This record gives sequence, structure tokens and C-alpha cells, in this order.
Amino acid sequence: MSSDPSTVPAALAAALRANQNAPLITYYDERLGERTELSAATLDNWVAKTANLLVDGAALGPDDSAAVLLPAHWQTAAVLLGCLTAGVPVRFGAAATGPTPVDVAFATVDRAEQARAARPAETYLLGLAPMAMPLREVPDGAQDYVVAVRAFGDRYSSAPADPSGIAWYEPEPVHQTALADRARRHAGESGLLPGGRLLVPVDAEPDPVAWLFAPLMLGASVVLVRNADAERLDAIAATERVTTRT
Repeated sequence: MSSDPSTVPAALAAALRANQNAPLITYYDERLGERTELSAATLDNWVAKTANLLVDGAALGPDDSAAVLLPAHWQTAAVLLGCLTAGVPVRFGAAATGPTPVDVAFATVDRAEQARAARPAETYLLGLAPMAMPLREVPDGAQDYVVAVRAFGDRYSSAPADPSGIAWYEPEPVHQTALADRARRHAGESGLLPGGRLLVPVDAEPDPVAWLFAPLMLGASVVLVRNADAERLDAIAATERVTTRT
């Protein structure tokens, strides 16, 4: 990249300018036989749709907040980057519930009760199924994220998020530029290089800074792998030309 982006959404925009067809996220689930690859352009479309859902659909902004209760997955990337693009601060994982209600929640179906504990005005549930298939059944009081988000435009034309605005609560606020700086430092410490490919096993729940924001800030890409043994991880690493592993 010709210059260092100051925010994570700016890093996505830089990746799009550099090569919109280059893969940014490749996701494997060996139990389901799934391999999904998102180019910079495809990820950007999902991010724009999510940001438009938040801004145009739910009328949210920097004074609001989103609870995100999702594992490492390409749809999680769309949700998190959509929130940052729209300037809606994120309460992730353990920080999702607290004394202050959130305005919107994104969660897997099995974490719907935890999402309700965050007292959101709107709840979007994700099945994380291959090919972004919709939920077979949507619980009362919630919407299916992949159905709802497809109604919104794949270009985000609202004002960009303020770099000095809050991006993250953990539970203390982290501003957009501070989150980007943290991700850039993590990328440097990991040994990942610009243009590299990072392999991340995701049977645990890795920090989004490590698996999503850091590669983006560095101009690298990520391969997420679920339900694979060590031998299969080695084979995927070779196939995907991985340069760095967690």
C-alpha cells in the first residue's frame, strides 16, 4: 500500500483499490465440506450492505452501539466491518452485555438468549450456513441477517466514520484510529508481511484484531479453518499458499 490507512474501513478501501479481485478471506469448514472465498470486492459489498442496514434501515450512528456475538467467520467479518464503516461502536463477545442496553445485536442462533440479555432494540441472527443460506426458522423477536441485509445497496454512500470516533468497547472505549494502530502492531508482531496469507484455526474464538483487522491493516489476507486436524491444516496451508500460521 502506498500509505498507511488510519482506520480499519480505510484499510478495506485500500485493499479494494489495490486489487478488487484478490482474495481477502477464505473460509473452510471441514465438517460441512465448505470452502468460501471472498474477494475484496465481494467483502466490500457485504460490508456496504451491513453499513446501509445500520444507517438507513435502523437509523443508527456513533451515539449507538451494536452487540456482536459471533465466531470467526466471513459473515462475522461483514458484520464487524459494517459496524466500523457505519461508525456504530461494537460491543464484542463478553463486552456485549452490561448495564447499558445496546441498539442492535448480531448473534448466532445458539447465542440468541445472550443477545437478548444485551436488551437490543433489533436482533439479527446468523446461521453461518454455506452459501449464506437463510435460517430455516427465525425465532420470535429476531430477523435473519442474510435475508435482511440483501435488501440494502451494495455501495455505502453515507459519510465515512469519524477516525476519532469510538469503534469498540471492551468495556472501555477504543477509538477508530487506536483500533487500527493496535491491529497494525499485532500484524507486525505476528511476522505477517504485506501480501501474505495468514492461516487461523477457528475452533476456538480468536480475537478479531488477530484474524481480521491485523491482516487488513497490513494488506494481507486470511484463511480461516474450522474442524480440521493437523494433517488437514497442513494440506490447506500448502493449497492456499499460506505464509504465516497462528
